[in-house]
Amino acid sequence: MFLSENEFKSVIRNTPLISIDLIIENYQGQILLGQRINKPAQGDWFVPGGRILKDETFSKAFIRLTQSELGLGVKITDADFIGPFEHFYKNNYLGDDFSTHYVVLGYHLKLDIDIKKLPQQQHASYKWFNKPELLNADDVNYHTKLYFLNK
Repeated sequence: MFLSENEFKSVIRNTPLISIDLIIENYQGQILLGQRINKPAQGDWFVPGGRILKDETFSKAFIRLTQSELGLGVKITDADFIGPFEHFYKNNYLGDDFSTHYVVLGYHLKLDIDIKKLPQQQHASYKWFNKPELLNADDVNYHTKLYFLNK
């Protein structure tokens, strides 16, 4: 269920959002990142993912998100759960007047994906990153880097 802009703004202002992040690793050990179009984290390289909707199970959200973010619906049972994470941003998707708080469920998938065929609603471009390159890049989002620290 999608909310009106005013309702969603009120939710972001007053509650954490729950989302799933997709840590996609190809068979060469590289990680898929997309350059975000929207706030928060606009312009940063970030893993694909998105919000879980009200009355949506984890399983249904996972299939919907992999379909919309990767162009192929993948079952949650095909992924490895890597844990819960929290993301805090000073801004929100509409502006800078209040913060955004996400509770994120991280899932790892091994997939070889043609980045030229990926949807571009959330990311302007995509790139495969080696883990050391990802961890040392200034334009990879801090929250994305946390998935790879101590691994």
